[in-house]
Amino acid sequence: MKRLASVLVLSAGSMLCAAQADLDAAIAKHRTGPLVIRAKPGAKITVEQLKHDFWFGATLPGGIFSGKASPEDVAKFNEIFTTHFNAGVIESAFKWHDMAKERGLVNYSIVDRMLAWASQHDIPLRGHCIFWGIPNRVMDWQKALGDTELRQAVEQRGKSIGARYAGKFFEYDLNNEMIHADYYRDRFGPDFPKQMALWVKSADPNAVLYFNDYDILTGNRLDDYVKDIRRLLDAGAPMDGIGVQGHLHGDSFDPAALQNALDVLAQFKLPIRITEFNFPGQRSKYYTGDRKAQLTPAEEQAKAAALKQYYQICFAHPAVTGIMMWGFWEGANWIPQSSLYKRDWSPTPAAETYKDLVLKQWWTRWSGSADKQGQAVVNAFYGTYRVTVDGKSTIVNFPKSAGAKLIDID
Repeated sequence: MKRLASVLVLSAGSMLCAAQADLDAAIAKHRTGPLVIRAKPGAKITVEQLKHDFWFGATLPGGIFSGKASPEDVAKFNEIFTTHFNAGVIESAFKWHDMAKERGLVNYSIVDRMLAWASQHDIPLRGHCIFWGIPNRVMDWQKALGDTELRQAVEQRGKSIGARYAGKFFEYDLNNEMIHADYYRDRFGPDFPKQMALWVKSADPNAVLYFNDYDILTGNRLDDYVKDIRRLLDAGAPMDGIGVQGHLHGDSFDPAALQNALDVLAQFKLPIRITEFNFPGQRSKYYTGDRKAQLTPAEEQAKAAALKQYYQICFAHPAVTGIMMWGFWEGANWIPQSSLYKRDWSPTPAAETYKDLVLKQWWTRWSGSADKQGQAVVNAFYGTYRVTVDGKSTIVNFPKSAGAKLIDID
């Protein structure tokens, strides 16, 4: 019996090793390529990665940008964000019910402040979200309007956002969580989301519009999401990407369900963003039970291990273009226990795991010399680099779309 147990443990361990090897191979295949540097034979070369092409992002919470946070917390937030993340998403300040609580009064100030900050730090920003049709997120003043007036209000929102922010937001979530409820579609018919998209695009033809929904990566609403995406695309809705939230697991997640959902969504040949990641998630005891409960040391380690596996699966998948963490600090996170950093900014084990993955294991640093033919080949993660040859530096953009990059240095 003991021998059988040992065999089972060894088999399980071998399977885990095989799965890890598969993920590592997929990451190497889909996230790295040859960076070829031509210079004089023997030239001294260093290659330093500055940024990932893949989005490792996080939210911009309103409290940090509204003047409510302490200067010390704002400074620490800026430090952590700019060293850990390369993309951002507005948590709440861009939502229509936050911007226009009263009819005719629109507050752009916090959103504009966030955009200025993102531009200063060269951080692409997602606009989340232009519309949100869940009935309790639709303002009472809208519900009181007749059909003609409400349609005009929706049109004005789409066109005004497109015009005001053209070239400023990298992408938008168009109409949030449509498969769960959509007040606007209920009022105006099944093709109304297409019209919403057309209004935004009429003001900004280059606007990049995403679907966004939840309980997809668990597999629970995957089929519904696929049907909705297909129906809208077949109707000619000008949509550009697929957003999938990462909230709806519990104290653990199902790796097979995550992998399967990504594989199924890849059929649309559109970029996939993991738009709202928390672990533990919304079905965990920390959200459904005692909201102030603290993780034990063992649970903190389990959280770090789960984050690692989740990020590996997403980074390894060729259709995924980024993963956005929905809060990384306990002082500004709707599920505080999912944070990388405690309220006093001390790191959790998940913070160390995140940094080890994103900024060490998945980060290219190389130094050496050009060979006799005057060439050096570096297998590098896609991103932005500083390439220095005999003391002369050049900034090089090496996106995934390039596949390979040739740099000639005189």
